[in-house]
Amino acid sequence: MNYLEIIGTIVGLIYLWLEYKASIWLWVANVVMPAIYVMVYYDAGLYADFGINIYYLIISFYGIYYWWKGRKQHDAKLTKEEAQEELPITRTPMQTWKQLAVVCTGLLVVIAFILIQYTDSTVPWMDSLTTALSIVAMWMLARKYVEQWLVWIVVDALSAGLYVYKGLYFTAGLYALYTVIAYFGYKEWIRLMKEA
Repeated sequence: MNYLEIIGTIVGLIYLWLEYKASIWLWVANVVMPAIYVMVYYDAGLYADFGINIYYLIISFYGIYYWWKGRKQHDAKLTKEEAQEELPITRTPMQTWKQLAVVCTGLLVVIAFILIQYTDSTVPWMDSLTTALSIVAMWMLARKYVEQWLVWIVVDALSAGLYVYKGLYFTAGLYALYTVIAYFGYKEWIRLMKEA
């Protein structure tokens, strides 16, 4: 599976660059990358990460739709020219943060229960935590909330350590790089948001 891990890492770097630039094309890379990592994670026994890649495929189509059509659909006061623009980067509303905290906690408990009861996972709680946070962060990305980068910083740092523990060194390196880039991505999206 080493070659698949290397290919997944390369696609992941492309994805990261596109996300950094707030390019809608990140969603195309986010269809290819999960298809590869489904096999890598299953082979490594990271079942929650395996499962989340199915979610990534689904949310990618939502992200494409929302980024292209979301602005027009969610703000009827826009002019025709404004309505044709991509969805702008915005801040996460406080009420949304509260809802995401509840969803994340619920996901953590449910995923951990499934992994403990029905798999041979050696890291059910950490696998569940990174998976629950990733689900939240990817939804935030689909909504183009700038703070999604902050959630990714936590996910990426925890994931890098988890992948080292599981012997997935190329993937661990990718996630360590993601941690650093996520900080700069956050700064870039703040800049892009102010320019809009």
